[in-house]
Amino acid sequence: MARSGSILLILACLLSLNVRASLPTTAGGAALPSLAPMLEQTTPAVVNIAAHGTVVVRENPLLSDPFFRHFFNVPDRPRKRRTQSLGSGVIVDAAQGFILTNNHVIQHAQEISVTLRDGRRFAAKLVGTDPDTDVAVIRIEAKNLTALPLANSDDLRVGDFVVAIGNPFGLGQTVTSGIVSALGRSGLGIEGFEDFIQTDASINVGNSGGALVNLGGELVGINTAIFARGGGSIGIGFAIPINMARDIMTQLVTFGEVRRGLLGASAQDLTPALAEAFGIDQTEGAVVVEVTDGSPADKAGLKAGDIVTGVNDRLIRSAADVRNAIALLRVGQAVRLEILRGGKALSLQAMITENRQEVISGDGLHPRLSGALFADIVEGSPLYGKLEGVVVLDVEANAPAARSGLRKGDIITAVNRTRIRSMKEFQQLASKGGDALVLNVRRGRGSVFILIR
Repeated sequence: MARSGSILLILACLLSLNVRASLPTTAGGAALPSLAPMLEQTTPAVVNIAAHGTVVVRENPLLSDPFFRHFFNVPDRPRKRRTQSLGSGVIVDAAQGFILTNNHVIQHAQEISVTLRDGRRFAAKLVGTDPDTDVAVIRIEAKNLTALPLANSDDLRVGDFVVAIGNPFGLGQTVTSGIVSALGRSGLGIEGFEDFIQTDASINVGNSGGALVNLGGELVGINTAIFARGGGSIGIGFAIPINMARDIMTQLVTFGEVRRGLLGASAQDLTPALAEAFGIDQTEGAVVVEVTDGSPADKAGLKAGDIVTGVNDRLIRSAADVRNAIALLRVGQAVRLEILRGGKALSLQAMITENRQEVISGDGLHPRLSGALFADIVEGSPLYGKLEGVVVLDVEANAPAARSGLRKGDIITAVNRTRIRSMKEFQQLASKGGDALVLNVRRGRGSVFILIR
């Protein structure tokens, strides 16, 4: 009986293997749906990116004092550390070798290497990067590349099927499928300019910079982030719409940087309470709060209290939509504004001009501010209209300003407990503040006090 049972078990296993090997490819005479044909065409365009660089290690200012180090016998330590990041990228121009990825994938990189699906590896050159949208363009010199065709992401609808493709850690492609969960996501604090595609297709770790494609194999977005409180994907991922990424890429390839223009107006969201106060039924839009004298907006006739409902045929639902739309326009480009004024629909025409930003060095303001560059928060910045103060544009490594604790990107909102709204006010208070300055600094999502003395 034992031998008979063993024979039956072996036969059952063999039968199971045979069934698995002959799974049907059709049902009722029709081929079963499969993503395989589309993926065979698209996955060669998704690459692995390895970036290596160095960053300056910030330390307590006391540790930089030679007397302190000698007195307390503090050993010398390297002030730089090696960094490495791994991510993905998408070939969008096979002839030129252009690859779209995220800024955070190649940030601080001194060496960038790209590995293709077929195993070929190439050194890449940085074409340009835009931290405010988290878009970067790199380039490789290679033959027989495969590029993805670009879709029109404005045609996407909630419920459309999409596939997220990445090439993390050099292990080869990962592919997940899902649908578009939402469009125009903003206010997440992930990037400066946000207009995300939200998808439930899992964006795996290392897939940043990878492709979000439709079922036709067209690129609709660049995978950027996931919402994960516990550290893993919970089905909420975000991608940069390809229309935005394409516009940024065009400027990076042409100029090496993004040259954002000036409209000269700030706005806030149209709330139900404001709509009721204005006596209108409009539920979406942006209310103009301020118009700068002599600006393109002023010359076009835009006024405080106007409600912007459209920019160049793009529907405006919030103030973030206005910032995103204007940020992608070039200097000299015309912009058509659809507005409501007193309940009446109007159309205005403006011409985007150059956004000139005055930069001040900290050398002449205070000895401990030396090595830092300051400027007003101007239109084109994601903080414009949201925060008042002065932005720290740059800080030289090991300069007095760096040792004082200032960092690039800090927003100084007060000096010696006096709030500031402009560079002029900052100059006046900093130059007359005496030996010690107390700066109220907005850093990321938090605030800190920095003592300068």
